[in-house]
Amino acid sequence: MASKDQTKKNATNAKKGGLKDYLKGVRIEMSKVVWPTKKELGTFTGVVIATCAVFALGFWAIDTGVLAALKFVLGITLN
Repeated sequence: MASKDQTKKNATNAKKGGLKDYLKGVRIEMSKVVWPTKKELGTFTGVVIATCAVFALGFWAIDTGVLAALKFVLGITLN
C-alpha cells in the first residue's frame, strides 16, 4: 500500500503536466470526434429549432390557460 507521501508525490507529478500537455491531450481528443456533415448539421439545426418552437407554444398555451383560470376564479379583469 502506498504511503501518504507517495500519494502526494503522484498527485503533484500529475499536476506538473502543464499547459502544453493539456493542449496536446485536447488536440488528440478532438481528432477522435466524428463531426457531422453539412446535411446532418442542417437536419440537427432544424430539429432543434422545431423542438424549441413546440415547447414555446406549449408553454404559451399553459400560461394562457392558467391566466384564464385565475381570472375566472378570482373574477379579475386585466387590461
